[in-house]
Amino acid sequence: MSNDSPRTVFCQKLQKEAEGLAFQTYPGELGERIFNNISSQAWQMWLSHQTMMINEKRLSLIDPQAQKYLAEQMEKYLFGGDYEKPEGYVPQDQQ
Repeated sequence: MSNDSPRTVFCQKLQKEAEGLAFQTYPGELGERIFNNISSQAWQMWLSHQTMMINEKRLSLIDPQAQKYLAEQMEKYLFGGDYEKPEGYVPQDQQ
């Protein structure tokens, strides 16, 4: 008997059981927290939000300060902190 069903996690962002990520998408301890506690849906929401932030703030991903800023924002976004929003941003669940 094979287990082809996707793994589920209790997503801390969405506050519900949802399909988990297929693999760890970010390194280190934060990456483990994301893998164990964030759904693939919430991760996709973060990727869209991150793209908006990169464009709005004209961040360079080779800049260590920009990388640090995005990591901090990612943790706040996914785990309930007060994250920055682009000007005029309306969250998907409020559209």
